[in-house]
Amino acid sequence: MNIQPSTAHLTEAQEDELAVLFPVLEETGSHGLKLFIGNKVAAQSPVLLQENNITSTMNLAVNIEIAPLSLPDGTHVRRTHIGLIDGPGNTPEHLLAAVFAICGIVEQESPGKPHYPAHRRGNLLVHCRGGRSRSATAIALYMHLRHPDRFQTIEAAVDHVRQVRGLDLTQPQPAMLDMAQAAIKMVRA
Repeated sequence: MNIQPSTAHLTEAQEDELAVLFPVLEETGSHGLKLFIGNKVAAQSPVLLQENNITSTMNLAVNIEIAPLSLPDGTHVRRTHIGLIDGPGNTPEHLLAAVFAICGIVEQESPGKPHYPAHRRGNLLVHCRGGRSRSATAIALYMHLRHPDRFQTIEAAVDHVRQVRGLDLTQPQPAMLDMAQAAIKMVRA
């Protein structure tokens, strides 16, 4: 189930009870993967993940642990966790670690080995609790740094994520956006 921007009247608590999943970037990396933004409920739904060919998830919530998961077809979902605080308290390096992890996940060859759980290359879901601030910021920064031809400024990338995700101007949180600006300065230095 996807939440459309027209349901923005829901409170965060109400929305957090639903599976939220939106494709935010149709094609990225040398394998042309789709990048999704969503929430923890979506990250725990094997049927929803399989329907969208999502075989990897990245959890950006410092306060949420996501259990191992297999899809109905037997594919093991690869989980990555980089815990960010929702608001002040992070460092630009920590946010950049999330961006570099996204880069690594979309570029990884995903080889199979006898002692690895069954896995196949697929799309990536980046999430936190609600998919409104931490994951929105990391995805926007990734899009700006990796696809500057389409997202020339961080503001353009954030606007795109807000539009796709149905967020108002209060999300992502200002502290997260400030950290993204600091990360850009670090990368360019």
